[in-house]
Amino acid sequence: MESTAVDVAALGGSMAVTDFSIWSMFLRADWVVKSVIAILLLASIWSWAIIFEKLLSLRRLNTLAGEFENTFWSGGALDDLFERLQDRPRDPMSAIFVAAMREWRRSDLKRTGESILSRAGLEERVDRVMHLILVREMSRIERHVNFLASTGATAPFVGLFGTVWGIMKSFQAIGATKNTSLAIVAPGIAEALFATALGLLAAIPAVLAYNKFSKDIDSYAGRLEGFAGEFLAILARQTHDRD
Repeated sequence: MESTAVDVAALGGSMAVTDFSIWSMFLRADWVVKSVIAILLLASIWSWAIIFEKLLSLRRLNTLAGEFENTFWSGGALDDLFERLQDRPRDPMSAIFVAAMREWRRSDLKRTGESILSRAGLEERVDRVMHLILVREMSRIERHVNFLASTGATAPFVGLFGTVWGIMKSFQAIGATKNTSLAIVAPGIAEALFATALGLLAAIPAVLAYNKFSKDIDSYAGRLEGFAGEFLAILARQTHDRD
């Protein structure tokens, strides 16, 4: 009975001195689990940086697009608007407008005497120019968004790898000490579960943000495509009237 009492007291003492704070668990972990934790922390920090940057960027782009649309549809001369924006378009929508106007003007200057460019060919070139600008601008907007998808897909498995490794080390400690007490097993299991928690902590916000940004970016792309189609129709009518 005395021996049992001593063992229980020793177990209670060892559990009391074991520190399960996050920093202590990190310091006790071996280099593999530490590497997993460091990778997940960096992925989480970078994901949040992308999230904040995209939130601000998309809000700014939609605001600028609204301002440009108000100016464009205000009834002012398109040539005056082009002169103001041609050197420095403020946003993708104004960049599409400037590129289309520049191509339309360049083609219009080539009209000499009886040689008149085909309206269909001109419209095709303007449409192609606007499409190229749209693709370029959307590629810039979508930059780094795929990292969120990759983080959301892989972070839980990276954390799971750290968990499996930590549990395996715990079993090795049991085999080495031939002691199955909770004091021997608990630290390793806690470190292992900490890796899983970090994996979920990195993955969940990344997945939610990716889904939101994908929807917002698709909506913005549709807005640009709608403007490009309307502007092409306006240029086509003007070309038809001049012919």
